[in-house]
Amino acid sequence: MWKISFLSLLIFIICINIFPQVETNVKGDNGVRIDSIKVVGNKQTDSDIILRELTFKIGDKVDEKLLEYNRERIYTLGIFSSVDLSVKKVRNENVLFIQVQESWYIYPLPFVTIKDRDWKKLSYGINVIIKNFRGRNELLETSGSLGYDPSIYLSYYSPYLNWKHDIFFKGILSYSDVSNKSQIAEDQYGSPFSQRFLHLQLGVGKRFDYYNRAQTFLGFDYVSTPIYIPGVNASDGRIDRVPFVGVDYNFDSRDLAQFPKAGFYGDVNLTFRGMGFQGINYRILSLDVRKYNKLFDGVYIKERLTTRFTYGKVIPYYDFSMLGYEERIRGFYTLVLEGNNYYLGSIESYAPIVKDLNLNLDFIPLLPRELLHYRFAIYGEMFLDTGGTKLRGQKLSLQNFKTGYGLGLTFLFLPYNSFRLEFAMGHNKPQWILDLGTSF
Repeated sequence: MWKISFLSLLIFIICINIFPQVETNVKGDNGVRIDSIKVVGNKQTDSDIILRELTFKIGDKVDEKLLEYNRERIYTLGIFSSVDLSVKKVRNENVLFIQVQESWYIYPLPFVTIKDRDWKKLSYGINVIIKNFRGRNELLETSGSLGYDPSIYLSYYSPYLNWKHDIFFKGILSYSDVSNKSQIAEDQYGSPFSQRFLHLQLGVGKRFDYYNRAQTFLGFDYVSTPIYIPGVNASDGRIDRVPFVGVDYNFDSRDLAQFPKAGFYGDVNLTFRGMGFQGINYRILSLDVRKYNKLFDGVYIKERLTTRFTYGKVIPYYDFSMLGYEERIRGFYTLVLEGNNYYLGSIESYAPIVKDLNLNLDFIPLLPRELLHYRFAIYGEMFLDTGGTKLRGQKLSLQNFKTGYGLGLTFLFLPYNSFRLEFAMGHNKPQWILDLGTSF
């Protein structure tokens, strides 16, 4: 059962080594040598937060391409509505000026959320987000929701828990009443039902360089089901108490994480759940590989392969690998596929219809200036998705896969959000898709 795991890890390592990485130091006669760097416009943000994202240092040569790549890296921090890099001659020195405009950081906002990307499943409540907490790009978030799948959520993320050694930290505490998503579980239960989840997770990791990060995490899940049914629960009772521990490795050389045009992204995660407590003992391995590059002038292409495997004698249905919720096949957007493993591949080409521009809405009264500035763009896209699931003991076959394709538009309002309007075709009727965020 571990053959697939080792194969996935091997593919992951090979992809990192064969795909070109972004050059971080310009050699030769082209470009200019940077003698000093000055950050302007950061009223709250520490300059070091910005400077640590640069893939070059004082004394290196830079050209227009490298400056644009680093501009996108600073945008990726998600705390600026405008970023501009320019080199100017000051007293016979080449000074790099990094001009930023900080975005709004505190969001005590009511919200309506589309759960499972289904407009019939609306959740509503209030969400409080404090971005760039203390000017160190820390993120503090809490929310409470009612409606479909009511929940309470609290998280804290510090990218620089230990500045000297590049140690980061994340903690999550949540409680939710979650509707069952497994059709197999519902068939065994006899009717729709929900389960109560209490989740606690703590993680500590290290950033090794510009692109490589690794972390270890541990936590505890409390899962309560109204009545006990084998398979619906992992233990021999209606309440599962599941300690877990895991490791995660991440490689990310993308230019702009919110909407990449160049770079490579890879993530592998291995989690051990239960570890024998209450007789619960299974493992989850997930792999996500993405590549972004220019196809030709003005047109970009991106590819993705993601998989999720579960191993163990008893895998509870709430931890099955499912397509149709967080991960979907466009063209079969509402179709739910479940199994011990899933496989999903996508390829998408995209080109700007409205190129990046700074959208200024200062004429709107009362709202803070930081909420009135956006990086706006519209991209047209063509895509193809294919995916499938497999139960344990079942052979992997093309009959397990569904394939869809289509056209769409992506609207960017950075650093805050983006949304997509897509028309997809599959073996079923054509589908119109309206969704938040980018496809990947």
